[in-house]
Amino acid sequence: MSDTRLALLSRRMALGAIGLLLPSARAQAQNQGASYPSRPLQFVVGYAAGGTGDVFARIVAERLRAPLGQNVVVENRSGATGTIAAQFVARSAPDGYTILLGQTPEVAIAPRFLANPTYDPVTDLVPVALVANATLGLVVNAASPIRSVAELFAEARKRPGRLSFASSGTGTPGHFGAETLALRGGVPMVHVPYRGAAPALTDLLGGHVDFFFSGLPAAIPHVREGRLRLLAVSTAKRVPAVPETPTVQEGGVPDFDFSLWTGLFAPAGTPEPVVRRLNEETNRIIAEPVVRDRIVQEGGDVLANTPEEFRAFIARELTKYTGVIAATGVKPE
Repeated sequence: MSDTRLALLSRRMALGAIGLLLPSARAQAQNQGASYPSRPLQFVVGYAAGGTGDVFARIVAERLRAPLGQNVVVENRSGATGTIAAQFVARSAPDGYTILLGQTPEVAIAPRFLANPTYDPVTDLVPVALVANATLGLVVNAASPIRSVAELFAEARKRPGRLSFASSGTGTPGHFGAETLALRGGVPMVHVPYRGAAPALTDLLGGHVDFFFSGLPAAIPHVREGRLRLLAVSTAKRVPAVPETPTVQEGGVPDFDFSLWTGLFAPAGTPEPVVRRLNEETNRIIAEPVVRDRIVQEGGDVLANTPEEFRAFIARELTKYTGVIAATGVKPE
C-alpha cells in the first residue's frame, strides 16, 4: 500500500474514532432545533490577524452575536497555508460550535497541491455559507519605481531571478497569481512565502520584497495611507472599491483571473438544521446594506447562496486549481 493511501486510511480511521467518541455531541445537536446555539461559537481562521480572512471573519462574527444570542469568538490558528485550522475543525465535534472561516488555499488548492493532505474538504467538511469573494491587489511599496504591470515585467527582465514577490503562504491564490505572471512573462522571479497577509505586508512596507498579490481588504488601508501603490487587480473585471485600478488582463496578461473567496465550514456530520440555521443567518447578515457596503469597500463581492450551491462552487474551484497547479509546475516547499 502506498504512503498516500496509508495516510488517507489513517486520517479516515482517526476521524471515525472521533465520531465514535462523540455520539452524545452529535445526538445533542440533532435534537437542538430551535434551541441552537446554547453556548458561544468559535470561528477558526487559518491565518494571522489582519489578513483578508480575519477581516471577513470578524465582520460576520460581530453581526452573528445578536441573532444567535451567543458570543462568537474568532481564533487565529495560522500556519501551513490555512491547513492547520482546516484540520483542526475537520477533527472537531460536529455540533455547530466550531466553525472554519475557510478560504481558497486550504479548501480548493491544498487538497490538489499537497502530496499527503491530512483532510479532504469534500468529505471532512460541510459547506455552510459562502461569505465573500475578495479581489487580489498587485501592490508594491510606494517608493518602488514600478507603476504598472508592464513596468513590473520590465524590471523583472532587468533583474532576472532577483525580483521577489511575497505570498500569504505557498499554495495560495496570490502565490499562483505571481507564478502565472512569471510564466506568462517568461522571466524567473523569487517566491518569499509568509504565514499570512499581515507579515507579508509588513515586509513589503519595509522594502524587503518587491511585490505582493494581497487580498484587497488587507491592502487597501495601506494604499489609502499612501504607503503602498496598487498596480492592478487580479480579477477579470475592475472592482467598485478601486474603480480606477486596471485589471492584470488590461495590463497585458490574458485570461488572468485569481481571487480569494471566504466561506463558513462545519465538521462533517454536523446536523442539517444547524447548517441551515448558520447559512440563513449568514446570508441575512451579508445582505444588510451596512455589511454589504463594508465588504464592497474592503474590495470584496457578496456571494450569498445555499449550502448546495456552495458545494458546487467548491467543486468548480477544485477543478480550476488542478489545472493551474499543472500549468505552473509549482511544487510544495
